[in-house]
Amino acid sequence: MPGQGPPAAALCAFGIAGTALQLAGGQGSSWRVGDVVLKPADRSEPELEWQAEVLASISCDGFRVPRARRAQDGSLVVAGWCAHEAVEGRDEGRRWADIIAVGQRFHGALLGVPRPAFIARRRDPWAIGDRVAWGEIPAADAPDVKHLPRLVAALRPLEAPSQLVHGDLGGNVLFDERLPPAIIDFSPYWRPPPFASAVVVADALVWEGADEGILDAVEHVEDFDQYLLRALIYRTVTDRLARPDEPHRPDEDDRYLPAVELACRLAEEGR
Repeated sequence: MPGQGPPAAALCAFGIAGTALQLAGGQGSSWRVGDVVLKPADRSEPELEWQAEVLASISCDGFRVPRARRAQDGSLVVAGWCAHEAVEGRDEGRRWADIIAVGQRFHGALLGVPRPAFIARRRDPWAIGDRVAWGEIPAADAPDVKHLPRLVAALRPLEAPSQLVHGDLGGNVLFDERLPPAIIDFSPYWRPPPFASAVVVADALVWEGADEGILDAVEHVEDFDQYLLRALIYRTVTDRLARPDEPHRPDEDDRYLPAVELACRLAEEGR
């Protein structure tokens, strides 16, 4: 729970001693003790095992990733908590082009990693939003999502291979003056890599004050308009599923509206 640090049993099992310091960002549930970060396990132990093996196997060229910390008996979860090595760096606002670039390097390193079976089994709001964005769940099954009909109407088919990607890079790339960027909180999806870049752009437009100039960071991406449409579908559906009882925001307070209008204009222009 946010505000509650890791229990003594977890610290002991992971061989950690020291004062637990709560970390900013995320859901406020991560704590640093020395050179280790602990947080409540938010996924199954088999998924954590898979992630630990993948991140330990890839070649990190131009980026860093935290390695999982195992308990003394080899477990990855103790008393509901998991741990990984701390990585130096901080989240720096408005570095969207750098985030996209390091994401591309990360996805290059993941190329060839097989699709994990658990992706198809997920039923959380993020997984449902992702499937609606890619037509695997009909948009009609999410009828109360503002902007969804307009976004779906602008879609065109995409011919692009999928692979393992990090679906939530924004806020999860840490920068350090002396070290390559660090990628944290790996959120695995099976999509074309430009979709991950489009999610960074969508989040920046909606929540982080970006303007149309951010498109310079993705000018090399073919059919980017289509990826941006799908990123906004993903986020709007997920947002609605997470807050089903909230009334729709009026247009003057709707932070999605300018991004939706931009994406639809780009689609109409074919770029």
